[in-house]
Amino acid sequence: MTKAIMFQGTGSDVGKSLIVAGLCRAFTRRGLTVLPFKPQNMSNNAAVTADGGEIGRAQALQALACGVAPTVHMNPVLLKPQSDKGAQVVVQGRVRGSYMARDYQGDKPNLLGAVMESFAILKQTADLVIVEGAGSPAEVNLRAGDIANMGFAVAADCPVVLIGDIDRGGVIASIVGTEVLLDEMDKRMIAGFLINKFRGDIRLFDDGLTITEQRSGWRSFGVVPFLPIVAKLPAEDAVALSQPPTDTSGQIHIVVPMLSRISNFDDFDPLKAEEDVFLEMIPPGRPLPRSADLIIIPGTKSTIADLKFLRAQGWDIDILNHHRHGGRVMGICGGYQMLGQIISDPDGIEGDAGEVAGLGLLDVSTCLTDDKRLEQVTGVYLPSGEKIRGYEMHMGRTSGPDCARPLLDMAGPQDGAQSTGGRVMGCYLHGLFAENRFRAAFLSEFQTRDAGLRDYDAGVEQALNQLADHLEQHLDLDALYAAAR
Repeated sequence: MTKAIMFQGTGSDVGKSLIVAGLCRAFTRRGLTVLPFKPQNMSNNAAVTADGGEIGRAQALQALACGVAPTVHMNPVLLKPQSDKGAQVVVQGRVRGSYMARDYQGDKPNLLGAVMESFAILKQTADLVIVEGAGSPAEVNLRAGDIANMGFAVAADCPVVLIGDIDRGGVIASIVGTEVLLDEMDKRMIAGFLINKFRGDIRLFDDGLTITEQRSGWRSFGVVPFLPIVAKLPAEDAVALSQPPTDTSGQIHIVVPMLSRISNFDDFDPLKAEEDVFLEMIPPGRPLPRSADLIIIPGTKSTIADLKFLRAQGWDIDILNHHRHGGRVMGICGGYQMLGQIISDPDGIEGDAGEVAGLGLLDVSTCLTDDKRLEQVTGVYLPSGEKIRGYEMHMGRTSGPDCARPLLDMAGPQDGAQSTGGRVMGCYLHGLFAENRFRAAFLSEFQTRDAGLRDYDAGVEQALNQLADHLEQHLDLDALYAAAR
């Protein structure tokens, strides 16, 4: 009989996604068939599944940790924010529509059926399903109609382990306060708690652990020390982008402006992992550095709104000045669309119907359409002939004279465009930097490199194994498995 256990947090960014990924790898290594599940996710960092759907990037990483291909049922409800008050809603991999927050709250209970259907499908082929919550169950104002935390746990009769983050402080209050706020039915679902991101001597927290157990009435499954290697794993939450770079010694300086609706920012993780690359994510309010060798405009969930945001930051001036002085510029997906002459939205896909002028660095134009392309692809990077792989996830069609110089050939259809001389380029393909030989050839265009060929995928596997080892050492995995049902 398939068992399941759910991990919820005392707040966002407490490390739920990586704890689940590490446990997926640890229990898989014990010989179990393990599958990840997240009822509802809110993220613009998404992955394309083999069956042409989309799910949260964290669930794709967790599937990798289990050694299985991701499916749409691992994340049946995905919310992709388009504005401060609205989001695109994806159900079982397909776009359901765009909702304002209040309208979604009213419709949310209708999605529990899809959530439970996907959960049942996973349980048919697994020994253990490890479930990740969203946000915090202590947000009791959102409890009615909940499908992400206790609403799902109660409906699925799935025991819950609460994760507290000691690195941000107040971990005792966050766990004990959660117990105070939950109603009796929800409290019965809690099997215990664990504490994440501890720095220093764990023994110094012995008294704190005892107090937390006594005041909450819940048992501890362990305290997880901070593990630096998790920085090598793809991050889902954009909060991670606010962390300053730990190594600025790389000779190739690549700059990425942090758009307000930046999406699929894990595109740049393979570049960040290279020893001779200094990848710098520039937050709002800061100019783009003049020292950049390459500026990459990333993907976005709202191209027109983020083009306006880019201009409001003055980044358009920085980009044009960088190009005027011989610098190189690249755009991926929405960033590619921004590099063109015109972006038109005749049907109001992203808001009000109309069109805006692009940055004008590529002689192409984009028309936004409501048909969304979701596909895993392989092909060739035409400037060097190296193989590439990745996935397309976009709405809109781009055409124009510079498309006669495509960037990629995907075994028939071609993608992207280059300016005369090749200093400006763009394409729709996400994930292309994960291909090792392409990445090495691409970076060699900037300078002669002695770094050798780094295997990015092998680095992710190594980090997952070290994370699993870490959890085996510091958590009571036997007790966690016994608590599952």
